[in-house]
Amino acid sequence: MNTLLGIHHVTAIVDDPQENIDFYTDILGLRLVKQTVNFDDPYTYHLYYGDDQGQPGTIVTFFPWPGGRRGSRGVGQISAIAFAVPTGALAFWQERLTTNDMRFGGPQERFGAAVLSLYDPAGLLLELVEQPARDRGSAHSSDVPPEAAIQGLFGVTLTVAQVAPTAAFLTDRLGFLPIAGGLEQARYAIGAGADTAFVDLVVRPDVPRGEIAAGSVHHVAWRVANDTAQEFWQQELTRQEAGVTEIRDRQYFRSIYFREPGGVLFEIATDLPGFAIDEAPAELGTHLMLPPWLEPQRSDIERRLPSIRVARQDV
Repeated sequence: MNTLLGIHHVTAIVDDPQENIDFYTDILGLRLVKQTVNFDDPYTYHLYYGDDQGQPGTIVTFFPWPGGRRGSRGVGQISAIAFAVPTGALAFWQERLTTNDMRFGGPQERFGAAVLSLYDPAGLLLELVEQPARDRGSAHSSDVPPEAAIQGLFGVTLTVAQVAPTAAFLTDRLGFLPIAGGLEQARYAIGAGADTAFVDLVVRPDVPRGEIAAGSVHHVAWRVANDTAQEFWQQELTRQEAGVTEIRDRQYFRSIYFREPGGVLFEIATDLPGFAIDEAPAELGTHLMLPPWLEPQRSDIERRLPSIRVARQDV
């Protein structure tokens, strides 16, 4: 099957790497599953967080640019990252965020589900969306109880100037299903069961195009099972003249990239080979891992990267 299976990961740009690690592990309770570098800019960290095993659909990743310029919000961007939490969990999160002196908004209802909104330290808008419990693990080393723990990605919100071109691209070219629609906001879904992921379109023709830099989301990746499905999509998007890249080796998955009509960068990533190809499951995220082609530069890379503290996360 060559259909998209759901969401694979979301990648954003932040500033301080230690602040990023502390928030996503200590506050949100995710596991740091891979500490590596941006393969296109190896003097920049690439930090991956998710569930215990780093399953596709639970992953958020970050490029920290210490002292980098700030992005600006606008159209052509992913404006929010949404995580799924079990039904009834938002009371726990309200108390936890209050205890940690973090401001939040809501809960409010959106498309029939309760949603809590907050900003991470870099200014990224995050949402916690109550959903029936998913059959996925959480980070066992976290003090967040299983009945409240983040269970994976719920989806993303795209801010666009016009809904029709992006909506048609999602449905006619990528196979998304329309869930709800309106003049200012619409929802689309891909995947099945616990793997279902959502895209909300927010229409803002009155605002300028956003600038991607620190404090903004770089791209969203959609899942395929294997290289065969990846090759199908690369050929299909080439046929559609969608401006798709060649297949790129990201060590833990293969990737292609293209932009939807509203300007948001999409990726299609393979589930395999996964994050345990170069670290034992119990060691995930505890060491700086480099792909073979960057190993000869390890000393120089380690010297130029900022120092970070990573606690061992028992699973």
